[in-house]
Amino acid sequence: MVEQRDVCAASGDRFAYCATLAIYIYQLDQQYNEYKLRSIMSEHKKTITAISWCSDNPDVFASASADNLLIVWNVSEQRAVARLDNTKGVPTSVSWCWNSSDGVAFVSQRGPLYIWVYGGSNPGLTVHKEAHSFLSDICLFRWHPSKKGKLVFGHTDGSLSIFQPGSKNQKHVLRPESLEGTDEEDPVSALEWDPLSTDYLLVSNLNNGIRLVDSEALTCVTSFCFPSAAASVQCLAWVPSAPGMFITGDSQVGVLRVWNVSRSTPLDSFKLKKNGFHALHVLSSPLSKKAQNSSPSKSQYTSSTSEAVPPPTLSQNCSFSLPPGHAVCCFMDGGVGLYDMGAKKWDFLRDLGHVETIFDCKFKPDDPNLLATASFDGTIKIWDTNTLTAVNTSPGNEGVVYSLSWAPGDLNCIAGATSRNGAFIWDVRKGKIITRFNEHGKNGIFCISWSHKDSKRIATCSGDGFCIIRTVDGKILHKYKHPAAVFGCDWSQNNKDMIATGCEDKSVRVYYLATSSDQPLKVFSGHLAKVFHVRWSPLREGILCSGSDDGTVRIWDYTQDACINVLSGHTAPVRGLMWNTEVPYLLISGSWDYSIKVWDTRDGTCLDTAFDHGADVYGLTCHHSRPFTMASCSRDSTVRLWSLTPLMAPLLLNILTEQPWEKIIGNTDTAMVPGSPPLLCGKVSRDVKQELDKLSTDIRAKRLRWFSECFSPPGGSSNLWDLVSVINGQDDSLLPSSYSKGVMHMKHLLKFKTSEAQELTIVKMCKFGGGIGTPSKEERLKEAADIHLRLGQIQRYCELMVELGQWEKALSVAPGVSMKYWKKLMQRRADQLMAEDNDDAIPNCIATGDVKKLVTFFSGRGQLLEALLIAQGACEGNIREPQSSSVNHTTYDVENIQQYQSLLHKVCQELAECYFQDGRSVLAACCHLAVDNIQLAMCSLIRGNELELAACVGIVLGEAATQNTAYCLQLLARKYMATPTWELSAELLHMIPDNRVFLAELCAFYPGTSAEIQQLHDRCGLPSSDECSSLAESAVCVGDLFSAVKYHLLGPEPELALQVGINHVKEQLSGSDWTVDRVQPILDLMSYIRTDRLMMNKMTQARSELLILCGYVGGLLAIRRQYSSIVPALYEYTSQLLKRREVCVPLKIEQLSVELDAWRACTQHNNNNPPSESQREEFNCLRRRIQSSDSASSVLSGADYVTGSNLPSHSDVQLSCFTGQRIQGPVFLLEDGKSAISLNDALMWAKVNPYSPLGTGVRINPF
Repeated sequence: MVEQRDVCAASGDRFAYCATLAIYIYQLDQQYNEYKLRSIMSEHKKTITAISWCSDNPDVFASASADNLLIVWNVSEQRAVARLDNTKGVPTSVSWCWNSSDGVAFVSQRGPLYIWVYGGSNPGLTVHKEAHSFLSDICLFRWHPSKKGKLVFGHTDGSLSIFQPGSKNQKHVLRPESLEGTDEEDPVSALEWDPLSTDYLLVSNLNNGIRLVDSEALTCVTSFCFPSAAASVQCLAWVPSAPGMFITGDSQVGVLRVWNVSRSTPLDSFKLKKNGFHALHVLSSPLSKKAQNSSPSKSQYTSSTSEAVPPPTLSQNCSFSLPPGHAVCCFMDGGVGLYDMGAKKWDFLRDLGHVETIFDCKFKPDDPNLLATASFDGTIKIWDTNTLTAVNTSPGNEGVVYSLSWAPGDLNCIAGATSRNGAFIWDVRKGKIITRFNEHGKNGIFCISWSHKDSKRIATCSGDGFCIIRTVDGKILHKYKHPAAVFGCDWSQNNKDMIATGCEDKSVRVYYLATSSDQPLKVFSGHLAKVFHVRWSPLREGILCSGSDDGTVRIWDYTQDACINVLSGHTAPVRGLMWNTEVPYLLISGSWDYSIKVWDTRDGTCLDTAFDHGADVYGLTCHHSRPFTMASCSRDSTVRLWSLTPLMAPLLLNILTEQPWEKIIGNTDTAMVPGSPPLLCGKVSRDVKQELDKLSTDIRAKRLRWFSECFSPPGGSSNLWDLVSVINGQDDSLLPSSYSKGVMHMKHLLKFKTSEAQELTIVKMCKFGGGIGTPSKEERLKEAADIHLRLGQIQRYCELMVELGQWEKALSVAPGVSMKYWKKLMQRRADQLMAEDNDDAIPNCIATGDVKKLVTFFSGRGQLLEALLIAQGACEGNIREPQSSSVNHTTYDVENIQQYQSLLHKVCQELAECYFQDGRSVLAACCHLAVDNIQLAMCSLIRGNELELAACVGIVLGEAATQNTAYCLQLLARKYMATPTWELSAELLHMIPDNRVFLAELCAFYPGTSAEIQQLHDRCGLPSSDECSSLAESAVCVGDLFSAVKYHLLGPEPELALQVGINHVKEQLSGSDWTVDRVQPILDLMSYIRTDRLMMNKMTQARSELLILCGYVGGLLAIRRQYSSIVPALYEYTSQLLKRREVCVPLKIEQLSVELDAWRACTQHNNNNPPSESQREEFNCLRRRIQSSDSASSVLSGADYVTGSNLPSHSDVQLSCFTGQRIQGPVFLLEDGKSAISLNDALMWAKVNPYSPLGTGVRINPF
């Protein structure tokens, strides 16, 4: 085990901490005042031993690892800037040099200290002249922040070595007194120079506590005393905002202590967690309150006269106040958080996490929202996939947990397999290990599998060459001996007595338990290296697959005794394997080459490869009731959730367009025909169909909802459907229990929150015995009281506060109930104080009922959910100003309710925007639906590119969503205008009420033979192509240019359409009063000319002119829709085409750049450089052109942001050809196969300009 000391570092508004093989970088999101995971760096193959942030450049930090590797990273570019491959020993500590911004110093064991300069004029590695030949290993070292070249080392024997230029070096001095003359070790666990002096230094030894020492006089200035001898310090940090103050973290328990150098005992201590600290760092920039007027659109919500924050009240015991600092705390259990010391609360806490490789992951059989993971860190953790937070952890300390298996059904137990402690069963509900199996001795168990057909049997396979089957209570049923280590086993899905194993001897074996023989029934050989996992197909009897170190996956047919397919493509050993539970040919594999591949096993093609993990992929799993959501886990210590729906897309649309069942659900044999479209063959789809067959009403809505939920990933889709049914008037009693945990409809918010508060209060009646991490009775009551207060139920709050002994709080709001109640409370308090002979002054503030201030306050701190509760409470008339006499309330209420309603809508919109910017468009849509804003909800889904879900929801919502649903169906139809899904595209367009133009566009673009084209014309109710050309002639005669273009496109000579249309558009643009809405429809229609016709040589000029006009009008549309990230790209594209092509259009390059500059000056506010008068005029002219005649289009403005856009992905680094910057989130490759843009930019581009940014004339289809 390599010790990790310097594992947490911070700089400006970022902090980083490391797991074993990955470094996580969190960055402050200014707008919402919260830290978000920005990137994961994982180039290291062995344990990371230290990280250090560069003091001069906030974008750069260095990290070192146990494979003698040192890397310098640039965070904003997310790349490694420099690597040093041989550090001549494992670096135990790394630190930037005081004298050069591109020099890193590092040291291992007994030195010497190396200095690596990686940039500048003479890069290279040098050795510090004096710092070498130490007598004891070095734990860590620190340069002095201000005194150049001064340096201190801490050693494992407890001593320090101090070096400074121009004076004598002191080696191995200042050992703690109790160690003098002994050879006991007491390693230095933390070292920090006092920021205010040149000589003082804080040092902590693991067992001997903390001392402040003088590095010149070599004396100990103060020894600090701990309240108990058992406490030992793991880490310490100075608090920059409070001179003389520092904090420490204990190594055994998560106690944070606050000290001042002037006192030898702690000023205060907080128990933050059960587990010990790993590292601590104080952020120097405290979280600011949300910046005033952070963006121009927000300015109306905040006033410049917001009140100042009063200083914190002093603690009872002493007269100091805690500094307003934030401590980054990393704990031994992988938890990481940001603790606000002034407010004594967590600003952000990821409570549990793995800091090591995650070897296995499995969904709970009866709950698709719970996922268990097994890790190198000796624990199994359970995660809630909706919130992606860990909700439970096994007791731990098991060595390495290689594999896990849930008990079948709702038994709520997990079996785990470990590297040296045998196997165990963890009862999740009881929170403890209830059984252990030691039949394999100290040998590692690589796989454990609980039979799902017979819950009494558990199989394990081990390095000792045995696969053992035993009953749950430990009775051995079978012991199958293999010639070498066994790595994988899997129970057959169809036969409860059949099990397969994967062995180091390159073979796959199948055993039959119903016989007494211990010989395998079948042995499959063919792999060229050891076999790891084996998996039986859930849908095809007798079919199994195996993954091997030879980099292939083989598919075996047990009935034919043969290998029926070899899937090759991985470049390293294969680990994770998973069959899809609905589509029989779909198989997914994960490998040490960092990738996940999706295979079509009918012909062995690889359908997709994902490179998001930064290291080996070990486990893959999905839940049968959500078959298209997959979880993966990896050596990069992350769990990732994936949606496989895009690969199965036509299926959901067959349901949407009401195709017959045989296009949706089939049997395995039909589905396995090579090249046939996917069909659902599993249990979930069969169950849904059975339920639907029982219904007599509301069939379509239920069918869309049930299938959509089965296809959608977690994270809000069920919540969205619940809200849809509430809006459609469904009875509240039918809502599921999970509803109250998500975004609720406004009319339910109070009802559910009140009952939650009541549940919390019931605790006081019963003795409460909770397991690990359950809140104390006090905490529960406090939480209940807080809910009551936010709902305006003041009296309940007061009574609970009195019960908790917090009289001041109770009294300060009691007048909000009534003056009488306040007086009564005052008397009760006075009686008590007199009895205690205590004459404390009694505070008496009053509850004013100023809702607006409360809402603004909560919104200002980014606590939008709280603001929502307050606003809703006000709407229901619960929070009011106290009335001393009984006045009639009604007049007061009516005026205020409307004001509160608009406040509520505003808060909901802010919350929605917050979710949307976090890449969670489905939850954003939920927030809009909660206040019945159907239009904005649909827009959130469309902008998040959740088109299938939006279409299903839109159809169920009916009338109110018609316009958005039509737009959605139109985009989906565009997506499927390709072979083999033209039919589907036509079906989707047929669902749009006013679809004549769309159907014409489809037929114009369709590239079939003339007979096929005629067939499609008939299907879409359009005249034959010959008729179309005469219709076009007559349209020209009457001056109906739009119809002329339409019919020419559908006729035998579509080129004529471009002549007519382009001339018309050029004429319009030459005038002065044209608008976008006048030219856009015709341009859009022309863009559906068949690609092969557009590419003909004789069409070169027309093609260039069409591309230029579409590009220019696209730029204006992008301005209208506020797609500000692509406006410059569209203008640049249009100018480039104008420069390079022979064209005659009424556009000038100079004019384009004037327009772009005016747009930039007027929209991207820069106070130093306001727009000039002429720029304002130019921009107003643009605004007039893009004024929309259609009310709905205004709602769709705002950039697209698809789910997962903000997730850090690493091994797949692509630069955008628009900006030259690294793309964050999903990438879209253009038709040349190498130019990339972000999927978000591609979607916005396609919505305003159908042609590819490469100027080839190919249409772009990112949907």
